[in-house]
Amino acid sequence: MKVEKNNVITLTYSLRIPDTDGEMDVVEVVTEEDPMLFIQGISGLPEGFENQIEGLVVGDIFDFTVEAENGYGEFDPEAIVELPKEVFQMDDVDQEELLQIGNIIPMTNEDGERMHGQVTEIKDDVVVMNFNHPLAGKEMHFEGQILSIRPATAEEISHGHVHGEGGVHHH
Repeated sequence: MKVEKNNVITLTYSLRIPDTDGEMDVVEVVTEEDPMLFIQGISGLPEGFENQIEGLVVGDIFDFTVEAENGYGEFDPEAIVELPKEVFQMDDVDQEELLQIGNIIPMTNEDGERMHGQVTEIKDDVVVMNFNHPLAGKEMHFEGQILSIRPATAEEISHGHVHGEGGVHHH
C-alpha cells in the first residue's frame, strides 16, 4: 500500500524551523512510542506536507522542506490585534495569570469561529494578541519515516479522523 487519499498513515517525524538567526531549531519530535496518525487527504496538515509524502510506502524515510506559502501561510501583520482588557474578565479566571506574555488563549471571533491568540504585549488597558499560526511565515523542515498504512474505514472518512488505537475516541 502507498500513502494516498483515504489511507490511514502512521509516521514519525521531527520538525525543524529556522530561528531568528536562521539556525535550524527542532521544535517538535514525534517518536514510534507515540506516532502521528492521520487520514491522507483530510488530515488538516499543510497541503505541502501531504503532497511530499504522497506515494511513499511503509519503511520509506522522508526529508523535505515545506515553504511558508505551502505550510501555514505568510505572517499576516493584520492578525496582530489590540483588545481591551475587559474582554478577558471572567468570573472564574485570574486575569493576571491568564495575561502573561507568550500565553496562548482560545477565543471566538465575531463569526463564532474559534481562534487561538498569543499574548505578545500588555499595556495599561489593552492586550496585544497575535492570531497568526505559530508557524506562519516559517519554512518547515520535516524528517521522518512511514510506519504503517491501512485503508481508512467509511466511518473514519465520514468523521474526518482516525478511530481506535492512537486515534480519536468517542465517548
